[in-house]
Amino acid sequence: MDFDFPDELKQLRDVAREFLKKHCPTAVPRRVLEAGGTHDAALWAAMAGMGWTGAAIPEEYGGAGMGRLAVCVLAEEVGRALAPVPFSSSVYLATEALLLFGSEGQRRDLLPRLAEGSLIGTFALAEGPGPLDPARLGARVEAGRLTGAKAAVPDGGAADICIAAVRAGAGEVSLHLVDLGGAGVSRRPVSSIDPSRGHAALTFEGAAAEPLPGAIGPGAVRKLLDRAACMMAFEQLGIAQAALEMARDYALSRFAFGRPIGSFQAIKHKLADVYVAVELARSNAYWGAWALDTGAAELGLAAATARIAASDAGWIATKENIQTHGGMGYTWQLDCHLYYRRARLLALTLGGSREWKRRLIAELRAGRAAA
Repeated sequence: MDFDFPDELKQLRDVAREFLKKHCPTAVPRRVLEAGGTHDAALWAAMAGMGWTGAAIPEEYGGAGMGRLAVCVLAEEVGRALAPVPFSSSVYLATEALLLFGSEGQRRDLLPRLAEGSLIGTFALAEGPGPLDPARLGARVEAGRLTGAKAAVPDGGAADICIAAVRAGAGEVSLHLVDLGGAGVSRRPVSSIDPSRGHAALTFEGAAAEPLPGAIGPGAVRKLLDRAACMMAFEQLGIAQAALEMARDYALSRFAFGRPIGSFQAIKHKLADVYVAVELARSNAYWGAWALDTGAAELGLAAATARIAASDAGWIATKENIQTHGGMGYTWQLDCHLYYRRARLLALTLGGSREWKRRLIAELRAGRAAA
């Protein structure tokens, strides 16, 4: 079994890396962070023009038809560059929800616009602190009108449409499509650890909501989150890899007592631990990509494993990058905090590690029971 990417996707990765190196240096996310914007619109348009936003969308719906493995490859480079764009919200979540659960009419109407980047989507689930438990949802739809509130929706200020999870009866959950520019919708910016990726609280007061016909029951939310977790693991991996390289390069160029600080055992051990965490995350992310691409029965297990490993790698890599840079690592002028911010934000976006560890345990128990 070969878990590596085919040559054409490796070429796509190289092209994406060079493009982002040129068009998205760290000055770009820093500018969005300091200006308090929602995203970099010019960068988003350029990425859409290269077909990235429609990578997983079939050609019949206006996409590039490259498949979900291409999204994984692109996600890693988006993470490495800290690109301040709604790639995860629009591609991993909104687009994926429509591909999985949307009607033919919804797909033909929305997917071409999502593919060309003229439409930005997001997914709204959480309504407050605590586990992302669909059974606790308070948002409801009656006679095609949505009433309720969603807290800290990723890219909620930039998105044009929203896939909202709502209560559909006792223990039931459904997904509904909402036009965020329509009547009955209000947005309020929400502060987060990484202002270069905007969040907003959404309030719905009788907003028109159209159901996604294939998304009924809590299993639909789980199915969507599993797929998004596999793709987001690559974005987290890109951040961790970039932070490791940044720490390594500094350790080789910074001298103390006449020697590079990388020659001291304390630094060597730190970076060795980071390297192990990053490579473990890479292995699990590749397994998740394989399960996602093939529709394997192990997808739930692979998604949880990839998510946990990627979150851990992002944490240790960005934290130790700051430590390796010493006192300067904590300053606003250095870029260390940009990687730390993004890593911590993404580790919470689909639910924290504690939730995914519970998910992993449940999958392992289910596998044992089936054996």
